[in-house]
Amino acid sequence: MARNVLKKTSQTESSAARLTRNKHGDLKITLISLHGLIRGHNSELGRDADTGGQVKYVLELARELAAHEHVREVELLTRQIIDPKVDDDYAQVEEQISENAKIIRIPFGPKRYLRKESLWPFLELFIDQTLQHFRRTGLPDIIHGHYADAGAAGAQLARLLHIPYVFTGHSLGRVKRQRLSLGKEENQAIERLESKYKFTTRIEAEELALETASMVVTSTNQEVQQQYELYDHYQPARMEVIPPGVDLTNFSPAGKDWTTPKIAEDLNCFLQEPDKPMILTMARPDERKNLEMLVRVYGESEQLQEMANLVLIMGTRDDVRDLPKAQRRIINHILYLIDRYNLYGKVAYPKTHKPDDVPELYRLATSLKGVFINPALTEPFGLTLLEAGATGLPIVSTNDGGPRDIIANCKNGLLVDPLDKADIEHALLRVLTEPEQWAEWSNNGIKGTREHYSWHQHAERYLRDLDDILEHSPAPVLAEMADKSTMRRLPEFDRLIITDLDNTLTGDDEALKEFIELIREHDHIGFGIATGRRLDSAMELIKELGLPQPDLIDTDAGTQLHYGEKLTPDLSWRKSIDYAWKPQEIRDVLDLQPGFYPQIEEHQSEFKISYELDTSVSPSISTIKKILREAGLRAKVIMSLGMYLDVIPVRGGSDLSMRHVLWKWGFAPEHVLVSGDSGNDAGMLLGRTLGVVVGNHSEELERLRNRPRVYFAEASHAAGILEGIKYYNFLDKITIPNDRIE
Repeated sequence: MARNVLKKTSQTESSAARLTRNKHGDLKITLISLHGLIRGHNSELGRDADTGGQVKYVLELARELAAHEHVREVELLTRQIIDPKVDDDYAQVEEQISENAKIIRIPFGPKRYLRKESLWPFLELFIDQTLQHFRRTGLPDIIHGHYADAGAAGAQLARLLHIPYVFTGHSLGRVKRQRLSLGKEENQAIERLESKYKFTTRIEAEELALETASMVVTSTNQEVQQQYELYDHYQPARMEVIPPGVDLTNFSPAGKDWTTPKIAEDLNCFLQEPDKPMILTMARPDERKNLEMLVRVYGESEQLQEMANLVLIMGTRDDVRDLPKAQRRIINHILYLIDRYNLYGKVAYPKTHKPDDVPELYRLATSLKGVFINPALTEPFGLTLLEAGATGLPIVSTNDGGPRDIIANCKNGLLVDPLDKADIEHALLRVLTEPEQWAEWSNNGIKGTREHYSWHQHAERYLRDLDDILEHSPAPVLAEMADKSTMRRLPEFDRLIITDLDNTLTGDDEALKEFIELIREHDHIGFGIATGRRLDSAMELIKELGLPQPDLIDTDAGTQLHYGEKLTPDLSWRKSIDYAWKPQEIRDVLDLQPGFYPQIEEHQSEFKISYELDTSVSPSISTIKKILREAGLRAKVIMSLGMYLDVIPVRGGSDLSMRHVLWKWGFAPEHVLVSGDSGNDAGMLLGRTLGVVVGNHSEELERLRNRPRVYFAEASHAAGILEGIKYYNFLDKITIPNDRIE
């Protein structure tokens, strides 16, 4: 029996009205930063590779934006972590940062703390959890994703909700891969880098974020010109160089009443002549930070050893054996170099330091007429350089990214090639041996950091650009659906089964009959179809198979939605699907590619271009995406059964169409079972819905094995769906045995 899903009406505010509202202080901004440890007090900066400058950046950005008269609320979405190895603070669902800014911790994936490279399989869970959060609290006006992981998740949310999107990469996968691959030509070394850093996944996430973003916020001109240029979706017109502000309240020069800090006692335990000038560096033990090179330079320079001590502040550690393997290896190698060059009494490397010690370390180094050095292979911004400069400590830094602009603006030090030992040595010696120049650099740093790197200036530039984006953006199509006051009639069922047609429902007549009976006997269960077929073709097959009339039918590879017996079109979905869609231009590009053969007309539709590929001669999927991007065409590319290629709009696909349905009608994902067999179904199988992959699935779906809430049935076709229904106890009190995959 079919249940009609009734249309609801609501008035959508105009973009002009929305802008007027925002100018009166009603702007809501959602920042997303998923990895690392984020809390509003006593940030554990340097604890590990994921808890560094980005954490400080997003917290200070949230505070400054929230203090602005045009901003009503700033929320910083991050990951909830429940793990005895970290503080209980990171388990709190909500934490106030300032009067109008707060941290919201979204639970997704395993409860324990994970490094960022392990978060990729769980991003769809974050997206679904965040949709529930938005339904409770209302939609933001802007979504801003930070780094590749939040970049991809934020882009998906922005595409679904039609909210303008801002992206900040912080560091970029293509750049890091280039740097770490230098001198590593053997395949095994390259494969190890891929396994560790997940570069392919990360770079694709960055491309998705760049494609979606109305604005890309960068810190430096070099980022725009030399780093983002490496990407297919490089659009300089969308990029704004807005140097991050820095809270320099605690980073002032030593006053007349300044006394030697307690941290000096910890350093003096290492040093024979603690009154010598100090070569200070402060960075976590990460391969990119290039600390081993610094120790080599110092160890091979008699002049540097004679003139100065080397102080290495490398995060905190209780026991080196408890550190992650990569950090442990770097610290052990540094200890080996100290021993090899016999640097005892000349190098300090304290185990721990408190946040309050950091400005005192800069002041101590300044009082000793020392120098701060950042020898990193790549440096997107360079927060420590600004902190050091603000206290009056001259700097030497890598000739990459942020340091270029910092030294150009502040004129307080020297740039070096981080791979050139002689260059590093020469720069350090120059700072240590030219007292007049040292004094000039010291004064320039104190003045320049405050002139060029204030958070107030950053926020003004940022909000000016947001106003321009909002002025030219229509109000979100789904805005009224987030309004709790909107009245709507719910469907008559409390759960849904949505399944693909070909090779999922079809192929086992006996099991199909059993499935049809199940649907007919349970009025509380809705029935939906999701297929790559056109609507007319799908309805023909539905009648041929004797299936009940679907309550929901999602056709044309997630680009068309219809409801009930009358096949009522979803107008809100229809209104958004053609965004950036240029079908003729796509055909003009792809028809020329080798091994591309357009499928017959009945497989083509308004928002779906379908090819059959001869994969022995056709480009790879990644190359096809690149070809479209370089042609300036925005589209999704989906491969099914190893030979069928669908090209659809960027706001299409079963992942977005399913989430649209759940958002629109208020269904909990836990009450929706989805089943499929091919790559075309992958999008809807991920997330908080209950996924079933039938036993006769194609190779493309193997990548979903061991994902949470994706059950791989042993039985094929409709029998596999029935097996999944039993696995989740879907007809009664639903259970989710595979909810948490560690």
